[in-house]
This record gives sequence, structure tokens and C-alpha cells, in this order.
Amino acid sequence: MRKRTVQMEPVVFGTVNAIIMLLLAVVTLYPFLNTLAVSFNAGLDTIRGGIYVWPRIWTLQNYKAVFITGTVFNAFYISIARTIIATLLSLFLTTMLAYTVSRKEYVFRKPITIIIVMTMYFNAGLIPYYFLIKDLHLLNNFLVYVVPGLISAFNMIVIRTYIGTLSESLIESAKVDGAGDFRIFMQVILPLCQPVLATVALFVAVGQWNSWFDTFLFASSKQELSTLQYELMKLLSSAMNSNSNPALQNGGDPNAAKAMVTPLSIRAAITIVASVPILIVYPFLQKYFVVGMQLGSVKE
Repeated sequence: MRKRTVQMEPVVFGTVNAIIMLLLAVVTLYPFLNTLAVSFNAGLDTIRGGIYVWPRIWTLQNYKAVFITGTVFNAFYISIARTIIATLLSLFLTTMLAYTVSRKEYVFRKPITIIIVMTMYFNAGLIPYYFLIKDLHLLNNFLVYVVPGLISAFNMIVIRTYIGTLSESLIESAKVDGAGDFRIFMQVILPLCQPVLATVALFVAVGQWNSWFDTFLFASSKQELSTLQYELMKLLSSAMNSNSNPALQNGGDPNAAKAMVTPLSIRAAITIVASVPILIVYPFLQKYFVVGMQLGSVKE
């Protein structure tokens, strides 16, 4: 009876691979866990350092300082509204444009594609853009969060490339059955583009959720249109510009010191508040995101 020889190569590879993946996971998760720990740690104690993945002195004062003003809640609703509305409209219109320029029978597809691509490399600058928004009567208007980003040149190219990989026979079959272009787009193209649409939706949603500069430029004078990121930016700026020294306040009272916040602790709490909604949405889009990122990597 022949003795079975144990091959060491698969065992060694599996072990080394597991160790590398574990180290990679630790390196990836540590910054978030550290920020989470700092956000729940007493602000004055955070200045001492030594906070890693577990708070040393637990407190909710950092989050109370973030939500103490009622403006944050209204700004939260505005951010959700702009993210949902802008993402859905941008996806629909960008995909419609991508499908149009992907059709070989469309005679103007090349000139239109060139014009759209040129917008990725050339722009008039911030001041002309501001006057354009003003002339469109979008200042202090909720539509300023939606209209300027309805069409994305980069996203259009990504979606058009994906549509180009679809079988042409599907579209021809639909035309034989009497379907028009809009019906083909709604019932054939959109369902087949779910992976790339989920990927683009994640990009657009994250960009909309994290945006605050457009609020600063175009809607800062109207408090009811303020977004969460803009309010958090103002809060962080206020904490960073504070001239008070927390280490010299409260006469060494431990309870008062525990209730104190510092720029570092406020920044950690703000980071968690701003990132949690995206972290909740991402797992539902992850499988589509992975497929979308592989777009163009395999050629048949």
C-alpha cells in the first residue's frame, strides 16, 4: 500500500494567505475602530492619548455636542433628500444618454460623446459657474443640489461601455416584437444594467452625501437648506477655532472634565455620524459594486 505524501505547498500557501488577509483586515478596520473609540471617550482624557480600539472613559457628551442644536436634524433630512433625489435622477438621465450614444445607428453619437468628454478636462472656473447658477435662479434653491449633477461624463462613459457589452440580439428581438426605443430602454436595458447602475449609484450617493461646498457657495444664507455635512463642518470649525484651553477649565472637577468636549473628540463623533448612513447602505450594494468594478476586465 502506497503511503500518501502530504503536499506542503497548499498548506503553506493557505496559512500565509490567511495571515496576510488577517493583517490586512486589522489595518483596514483599525482607523475606524479607533475613531469610534475616541468618539465615545471623554474629550479631556483623549488629549492624553493612548486610545486605541476601546474608550478609556465612556461618555456620550461628544454626540450630545453634535446633536445639541436642532439644525442638525433638519440638515440630516435635507442630506437624505438630496442624496436620494439626485442619485435617482442622475442614474436615469445618465443611463438614457449612455444608451443613446451607444447606438451605432445614431449619426450624432460621436460628436456628442466628444463634447461630453471635453467637459471632463475643461471648465470655465468657479466664478463663471457661480454666475451660471445665479442666472438659472438656483441660489438658495433646493434644486441647486440636483440640477448641476444630473449628467456625469465619467458615469456616462462607464454605463455606455457596459451597454456595449450587452448582446445586440436582445435589442433586435425587442424591435422585431414592435418595441420602441423608450420601451427597450425601460424593459431591456435598465434591468440588464443593474450591476453597473448599483456601482454608479454608490459613487453618486457618496458624493452627494459628503458634499458641503455647494451648500457653502449657493445656499449658506438659507438655514433650512443647510446639509448635514455643512453643519458638521461649521461645528468642527467652531471647535477648532475655540481659544479656550479645556485643560485649564472646571478646576479639575472630574465630572465636569468628563462632560467636556475637545476638537479631537468632536471630530471623531462627526466622522462617525457622517459615515454611518453610508455604512448601512453599502452592504446591500456590495455584490453589485464588485461586479461593476470588474467591468472591462474580461474580454471575450
